[in-house]
Amino acid sequence: DKMNAVQILTLTMLLAAGGGAQLFKSGKCPDPAVQYNFDPARYLGKWFEIQKLPSAFQKGQCATSDYILQSPRVVRVLNRELLDDGTVRSAFGTVEVKDPAEPAKLEVTFSDVILLRGSYWLLSTDYDSYALVYSCKSYGLFHVELAWILSRQPTLPKDITEYLLSILSSIGVSVDKMVSTIQDEAYCSPMYQ
Repeated sequence: DKMNAVQILTLTMLLAAGGGAQLFKSGKCPDPAVQYNFDPARYLGKWFEIQKLPSAFQKGQCATSDYILQSPRVVRVLNRELLDDGTVRSAFGTVEVKDPAEPAKLEVTFSDVILLRGSYWLLSTDYDSYALVYSCKSYGLFHVELAWILSRQPTLPKDITEYLLSILSSIGVSVDKMVSTIQDEAYCSPMYQ
């Protein structure tokens, strides 16, 4: 009973702290297959967000991520998004390979405002056009999932998007909760000024 009370209190605090946009699911995180023989060096460069699961910490549109090699096992990342009020918000972080035997299972840390750390697993990528990223954190009897479909261009062909959604669906992700990110050139122009 004491454990249940702690879990309920934790859930209440997370929801009160803005976690209401997160997707809470019962049970533990799944352990999906990740990109075989992942090469972090080929993943470097700019990615455009095409779709995502909603999150409390990411509220804008036109989202991009730029990855730059800092050391053999550490990559710097700059995430940018356009907020509703027209301002561009940036967040700097690091992405680390925690175990060289599993280079597609990365950990990302953002410490600009608050320390935000989480898993960053590359489920699938061809490096040149698409990437599928998954993150999950367990909280006892439930877990919180995040997912992103990324593209090297502001658009991604529908058949590739459907393929990536099928991967997420196969591990139990509620793909009906995925939301599209606006990447329209005119709408996103403040990002490039």
